[in-house]
Amino acid sequence: MKLHDTGVYLVNGTAVVPEHAQAQEEIRAMTGQETDRAEAAKGTIAYGILQAHNTSGNMDKLKIKFDKLTSHDITYVGIIQTARASGLEKFPIPYVLTNCHNSLCAVGGTINEDDHMFGLTCAKKYGGIYVPPHQAVIHQFAREMLAGGGKMILGSDSHTRYGALGTMAMGEGGPELVKQLLEQTYDINMPGVVGIYLTGKPQKGVGPQDVALAIIGAVFGNGYVKNKVMEFVGPGVANLSVDFRIGVDVMTTETTCLSSIWQTDDAVKEFYEIHGRSEEYKELNPAQVAYYDGMIEIDLGAIKPMIAMPFHPSNTYTIEELNANLLDILDDCEKKAQVSFNGAVELNLKNKVRDGRLYVDQGIIAGCAGGGFENICDAADILNGASIGPDEFTLSVYPASTPIYMELVKNGAVAKLMATGAIVKTAFCGPCFGAGDTPSNNAFSIRHSTRNFPNREGSKVQSGQIASVALMDARSIAATAANKGYLTAATDVDVDYTKPKYFFDKTIYENRVFDSKGVADPSVEIQMGPNIKDWPKMCALTDNLILKVVSEIHDPVTTTDELIPSGETSSYRSNPLGLAEFTLSRKDPAYVGRAKEVQKAEQAREEGAEPYAVLPELKNAVDAIKTQFADINEENTGIGSTIFAVKPGDGSAREQAASCQKVLGGWANIANEYATKRYRSNLINWGMLPFLIAPGELPFANGDYLFVPGIRKAIEEKADRVDAYVVKDGGLTKFTMTLGELTDEEREIIRKGCLINYNRR
Repeated sequence: MKLHDTGVYLVNGTAVVPEHAQAQEEIRAMTGQETDRAEAAKGTIAYGILQAHNTSGNMDKLKIKFDKLTSHDITYVGIIQTARASGLEKFPIPYVLTNCHNSLCAVGGTINEDDHMFGLTCAKKYGGIYVPPHQAVIHQFAREMLAGGGKMILGSDSHTRYGALGTMAMGEGGPELVKQLLEQTYDINMPGVVGIYLTGKPQKGVGPQDVALAIIGAVFGNGYVKNKVMEFVGPGVANLSVDFRIGVDVMTTETTCLSSIWQTDDAVKEFYEIHGRSEEYKELNPAQVAYYDGMIEIDLGAIKPMIAMPFHPSNTYTIEELNANLLDILDDCEKKAQVSFNGAVELNLKNKVRDGRLYVDQGIIAGCAGGGFENICDAADILNGASIGPDEFTLSVYPASTPIYMELVKNGAVAKLMATGAIVKTAFCGPCFGAGDTPSNNAFSIRHSTRNFPNREGSKVQSGQIASVALMDARSIAATAANKGYLTAATDVDVDYTKPKYFFDKTIYENRVFDSKGVADPSVEIQMGPNIKDWPKMCALTDNLILKVVSEIHDPVTTTDELIPSGETSSYRSNPLGLAEFTLSRKDPAYVGRAKEVQKAEQAREEGAEPYAVLPELKNAVDAIKTQFADINEENTGIGSTIFAVKPGDGSAREQAASCQKVLGGWANIANEYATKRYRSNLINWGMLPFLIAPGELPFANGDYLFVPGIRKAIEEKADRVDAYVVKDGGLTKFTMTLGELTDEEREIIRKGCLINYNRR
């Protein structure tokens, strides 16, 4: 794998020309034509799709309108509630509400099914599509029924990626979908485009997760594709089945890229034909000369079976490398866990080594990444006639949709798997976010799913529990299962893969999926369960702010799972106040109490009462501030909380990572950088200030008060640099923060307090 340190021209789809002094001469010799970088940059597939969906008339400042939207059952309630508060009358474009996260209805009493009935009645009232529980995971339904060549889809799940089908898809927080429902736009600068140039053919036994993990390991840490579009091109694309391409594509989210797109061919055309939507195919290729802001060259034949060790998809090794350095790598994982968990619980991986081999407790093949037809068929071939054994090791397989499940039953793959002792379950995303197949304490699970963050398998550090996940491809998971739990690469087993043809039967969807065909029925009454609550009132930004730092996180990266835990908390996603009680509970259990103390003072201020009465310590801070800013008072100065984190927001798109802080009185985040665009957007859409401070400069500590004078004016006047003061020991110490680039709309959202206030009629 080679990462170019300059821009690169791709000529005729096959010749890679790095940008250098003689590049134009080389291109002229190959094409007989003159070219320049600006014109060649328009030759990418990504540029063409973005241009077709941009409404601004300015390709530097994009205002995108998407063709379709999709959400699942831990995001759509909040999205629709936000849109309803802003005057929603009907869904202006197709909006699919899938039910693949809270589909077990296993915890919280009637809460989960109440949310589903809310979704069904909203699909009827506003003209949407409703996919009942167990029918399909969100992204597989989108692949089968929504994707289209040259189209754009926005989803409220971070793994919204359909680039292999010629669809540029993006995962964002719920407020960005709200904007589309209100016929507003998705506003971004023109992103960079990085070419992923594929050559060669994968070795037998190497699967899409192996290729994906190799890429993630190479680019996550250095930010090579952060907030850029990954464009897959080159002769190697034709050597990959569409299922293989999909498996690589869905994992591009873990690189922190903005989106992805692939060149298309007859294999993609056949995919659409199989699914009865041949009209959606569009041939997509880069122009004769296309310029990329960077390029990764990958020889597919050189990729070996991979494993991403706990606790991040970028913590990658070849399985061969892991086996050769087993104790050293396991020891390193244990040490990192001690830092991440602050010594609260002890992870022991070295005790998984038996007779020099790594023993695994659990295997999972599931979801939008692992549950594809080809992955499961290949796994069944590896396991055919084998036994997973009667010991600790277990294996669960979740086909990604009922049509896939039906075909696996018909072709015998399910029987092969079940005969080994494996369990085959319905379409469900639970193993990806900690709501299904939670292993025992200190167990080690290998999964073909999307993430292996702390607690993604369902354990609870705050309760003294710890388990861990390593990501692997379905084929190597099956090889490990065939060896009864001893880690084995699929390239080490001799298998004849049957590669059965896929036949898609949409009958089950026709029988069960509600499709309004875009026709809204205003007479339908929305079914509101008792857990479904409206968003609390949020006030506009005041002239000045007093902020108390209520959490300080120094991990290199803070995931959205750590900001608002996944798993059983998902039952409360339709209850903003209930969910907020879980904020930072795995990372800083005292956060909620500290934030609430500050919030009481702000609530008193808004009600015209005395803030000091509920937060006596505030008076000392205000007295110190008034020594230099005598004109501050309860009318012009708001009181709120903030957190510091080095790099928050990696992972999930869910807006609650930001909204829960806002619900608890949060007014800002302070960070060295934001891990993803979507988390920063979530902060802004909930009226929170996305402050930045230079690495190594931290003039305050947890528990300190900060004063930010003239913040409303700074927002209105488009100031980038903002002066602030640490209030301590009766004095003020000045420091400076920045806000980064904000659009006019984003500034107005922050000024008004949140997106709901911005749109409220």
